Amino acid sequence: MTSEITLFVNPTAGRGRGARAAQPAASALRAAGFSVRTVLGEDAEDALTRARAAVAGGTGALIAVGGDGMAHLALRAVAGTSTPLGLVAVGTGNDFARALGLPVREPAAAGRMIADALKCGRLRDIDLGQVGDRWFGTVLASGFDSRVNDRGNRMRWPSGRFRYELAMIAELAAFRPVPYRIRLDDGEVREVEATLVAVGNGSSYGGGMRICPGADLTDGLFDITVVGDCDRTTLLRVFPRVYRGTHVEHPKVTVLRAARVEIAAEGITGYADGEPLGPLPLTARCVRGGVRVVGP
Repeated sequence: MTSEITLFVNPTAGRGRGARAAQPAASALRAAGFSVRTVLGEDAEDALTRARAAVAGGTGALIAVGGDGMAHLALRAVAGTSTPLGLVAVGTGNDFARALGLPVREPAAAGRMIADALKCGRLRDIDLGQVGDRWFGTVLASGFDSRVNDRGNRMRWPSGRFRYELAMIAELAAFRPVPYRIRLDDGEVREVEATLVAVGNGSSYGGGMRICPGADLTDGLFDITVVGDCDRTTLLRVFPRVYRGTHVEHPKVTVLRAARVEIAAEGITGYADGEPLGPLPLTARCVRGGVRVVGP
């Protein structure tokens, strides 16, 4: 492996934590003997073009500095290649980093762990979700949770999981279950009234909400959590249990597993890794070993 690696930085992540985190992470990597190049970009597309150029040029690793949105962008540069991805997680949710067992909001510690893992060859291939030409590492959300995500992304206060909790309360007033059509692999279309359908490659979103608690990053399958036609009172009782993953025990919740899932519903936007994918219908497939990651 070449000793030259690339830091892929979102300077606005976590209200400026991305820019502040780049320096201690880079210092830790340089102290371990790596040559570090930083990629910023004028906007997301420009940054992605530069990251792809670094991967094509043979960089030893692409290290994303930011949150789940930055990891989501980085996946578009490294998925399907042999270039390993590392994460210095300093965003709002940081669920992908948690799934990989990496430090959260500790950029120097993350830099040291990544440097040690690269030197010792602690790399592993994990699954990714794919929708069209987009990749995701954590969860594809649709329904009540995607509306909460959208509202949370527009809020400037508070930070972390509390932002999503406030967004959830705000969305409760207007949300109603909607008719979904779900098809797993080559099976029959299922028609259900649902509050949300979450397709999990990883187990959590929204800063630790374990919506798909049994999801495994290496089994080649999604865990698909379907929350049925809950009224607001039931949803208020069930949804807070998502932090422990015990919501799946509720009779209104069903967990399915598949390598490919088609979901359709009117007026619903899909979000993956906290980023908008577009309106349903969407088809997601689980790609076994879709990315090589740097791990603890």
